[in-house]
Order: sequence, then C-alpha cells, then structure tokens
Amino acid sequence: MAKSPTHPSSRAVGTVAIRWHGDTLELLDQRLLPVEEHWITLEGASGVAQCIRDMVVRGAPAIGISAAYGVALAARHAGGGDWKAEIKQAIRELAASRPTAVNLFWALQRMERVFHECHSLDEAVKRLSAEAVRIHEEDLAANLAMADHALDVMRPEKPMSVLTHCNTGALATGGYGTALGVIRRLHEEKMLQTVYADETRPWLQGSRLTAWELAQEGIPVTLNADGAAAAILADGQVRWVVVGADRITANGDVANKIGTYSLAVLARHHNVGFMVVAPSSTVDMSLASGQDIPIEEREGTEIREIRGVPLAPAGVKVFNPVFDVTPASLIDAIVTEKGVVHNPDITGMRELFG
Repeated sequence: MAKSPTHPSSRAVGTVAIRWHGDTLELLDQRLLPVEEHWITLEGASGVAQCIRDMVVRGAPAIGISAAYGVALAARHAGGGDWKAEIKQAIRELAASRPTAVNLFWALQRMERVFHECHSLDEAVKRLSAEAVRIHEEDLAANLAMADHALDVMRPEKPMSVLTHCNTGALATGGYGTALGVIRRLHEEKMLQTVYADETRPWLQGSRLTAWELAQEGIPVTLNADGAAAAILADGQVRWVVVGADRITANGDVANKIGTYSLAVLARHHNVGFMVVAPSSTVDMSLASGQDIPIEEREGTEIREIRGVPLAPAGVKVFNPVFDVTPASLIDAIVTEKGVVHNPDITGMRELFG
C-alpha cells in the first residue's frame, strides 16, 4: 500500500514500525523480528489494544502513537448511532492495555480533549485523525531535538563507545529513536566507536530488535548478554550508558525496562555517565517518586520459555516485572526535547516541566 509523502513515517530515519493509511493502521509485528517482517492491518481500536497488550508494538512513544491512531480508527468505524459512546469505550479499552508507559495515557488524554470538542461524527473523524498524525509528527521532531541536546551533554572529542539496554530506536518511536537516536547521531557525526547492546531478557529486544536495527544501517554494534555489562564497563572503553524511559516522576526517578537499575548502579561504580533520553510526554509530574509508578508484571511463561522452547522446570515460580525504577541519584542527565535536567532532582524537574 503506497504511503503518502506527508505521512510521518516517510520522514522517519530507520525501520518504520507504524504506518497510517487514513482508514487502517499497520503495525510491524516486532515479536517476529528479526526472522520475519510481518505487518498486521488493523481497522478498529480493539485490535490496536490487543496489539499493545501482546507486544506487537512496544516502546513507550510507539505505544502512545498507536493508541492515538486506535482512537482515530474508532471514530472512522463508529456505527453512527451512539458514536460518542463507541469512542469513549475505545479510549477506555486502549487505556487498559498496558499500565506503566505514561505516553499511552498522555496520548489518549490529548485525543479525548479533541473528541470532547467534536459536535458530529464527521468532525470527530477528521479531527481525531489529524491529531493522531500530529502526535506522530511531534514524536519524530522530538527525537531529532533530543539527539542534539544529548550531544551537547556528551561533547564527544573523539569516537566513543556506549552501552544501551532494550530497544529505543525507530521501532519504539515515531522514527529515529530516543536513546538509539542519540547513538544514530553519534554515528552520523563519526563519533561512535561501537554500541554494546544488552540482549535484554526476557523478550530479547536488544538482540532481536536493537542489534537488527543497527545492523540494517551499518552502525557498529556488539551484542552482549545482560550479565556481561559489568565486565564491559570495567574495561573502561564505554563512556556513557544511554537508555530510554517509560515513565519519569517529579523527582527524576525513572521507570524503564527491567535491568536498567542495575546498569545505573554499575555505571556509577565504574565512573561511566548514565543518560536517560525520553520525550517530555514520558514525564509524569503528578507522581512524586518512583515508588508511585505502577510496575507491570507479566506471566511466567515469558521466563520459562523462548518461543515455546522450555528453559526451566514446568510450573516453577517466576518473578517477571517488565520494568524497574532507577533512582534520580544515579542519573547524570535526563534529556528531553525541551532540554536537559542534569543530576535530576525535584527542583530541576520543576524548572523544566513546571
């Protein structure tokens, strides 16, 4: 299906994971990468919510963008009778799909504000579609701005190595990436020696997605087991650990993919910079600290198996949180499109985000 030249994905850098066609949404099934590139076509909000729950689409910005398009689909395919009730139900269903990524709720709140201003179904279809595209476009622009801010913080004088966790690239955003966008910019500026990519158990986003995404573009990447990060940092070649975020609280605590907290501890011990890169939509100033963040836990099969292949005794008890919380005291810089908070605390967060 042809893409409009004005579609946000046509200006994205990196592999596109979200394609909007006005009356349908296509999502790249990230569960099947890198073995298979399969697109799922969706015509309603329920399908979008299911894809978010099932990790077809993942990454906080991409989840928010997809949910916004889900609301637009709900309007386009509303029955016309009680169309307002149908759209309200779609928003509730999308909001229930994942609990931790604040971008989901931020995007839905934007869509809901537009929805409440609409007086007819035709108006809702047009305005909600336009707002979803705007959210997508703004995310791409934010990614590019964050890369600029991050390089100002890093001030690379010669090529450096960095380490990253999970996937924060074009697959997880509207295009280009957050933490991986910074890495892309280092490569563009010929200031990147190599990227160490944690494999990121249990969903292996680092090996399946990050390593694949970087290899597609010829960006030098070295894949490592999560447990090898300490040895890599001890070697002294890595100058920065660069990660994304799913929620940032008022005091600068950060929820991100499980394993991020341990990386922050390791970085501090080895005198390596620790940078969080995320759009301002990830900041939740209504939460005082990381203790207030709801942490999603998923069922144990994700740990006991990989694609149906048993790795552990059947029925063994499993602890499977999707995220952990990194205290602000371990973070050197939080980078957003609005600017940078150095050594984040509640004062610095309020100065930038109000």
